Amino acid sequence: MGILNTTPDSFSDGGSFNSLDRAVEQAMHLSNAGAAIIDIGGESTRPYSEPVSIDEELNRVIPVIEQVVTLTDVPVSIDTSKAVVAAAAMEAGAEIINDVTGLEGDPDMIRIATETGAGICAMHMQGNPQNMQDNPSYDNVVSDIHGYLRDRRDRLLEAGIRHENICLDPGIGFGKTHDHNLTLMQNCFQFLQLGCPILVGHSRKGFIAHVMQDKENDRMPGTAGAAIALAEQGVHLIRVHDVLAVKHALEVYRATRQTHGPEDRLPG
Repeated sequence: MGILNTTPDSFSDGGSFNSLDRAVEQAMHLSNAGAAIIDIGGESTRPYSEPVSIDEELNRVIPVIEQVVTLTDVPVSIDTSKAVVAAAAMEAGAEIINDVTGLEGDPDMIRIATETGAGICAMHMQGNPQNMQDNPSYDNVVSDIHGYLRDRRDRLLEAGIRHENICLDPGIGFGKTHDHNLTLMQNCFQFLQLGCPILVGHSRKGFIAHVMQDKENDRMPGTAGAAIALAEQGVHLIRVHDVLAVKHALEVYRATRQTHGPEDRLPG
């Protein structure tokens, strides 16, 4: 899943693609790089970000979606927690709703998802972007989030959303410390038990710089390394900014990876 932020204030690429021409150009870059989904968002959800109005979000994303769907067959997802924006995006040609609130932030979101037949990515977030990093706390971060995602899956199924349309996301960086994020990254295979595709969005996030002890902005190598670990665990979808670099890293990993047992070792 390739990330396209049409925002002026996203944590990594804010302001890079907030004109229509540049946003469409980036969407085509993601498509040509091999993205399986293009995820378009018009509201930053970085820590301590402020919400934008419905009209502002619509103005940022709808013209982009309308053009992108005429230029590529790659499915488009709308990254929003607002039902009005999701409905307009689906009408413009998007196929998937990617909601950081797990479809809890807007009481009309489940209805829109059901009526449109959209694919759903439901994410875990502790708190909201304004307060989620104040003091995130869990009894057990893996089991707590596993339980939350199980409950959201069941709620979506009860509402009439088809099982094959549901994708679940543990929410790396959304109400988690660096240690929480690392524990989740090491245990994403646990979420496969939920029986839905698992999406992980770790790209360029702070825990990567923390591991590398690097305060600079080049988090792409760490993003690619973590993507390999996720692929090895069986994660279905990886949401990244640098689609081509991560794709190449995964291709080389798969080409060179072999399973060896004791019988394969050379003597002496």
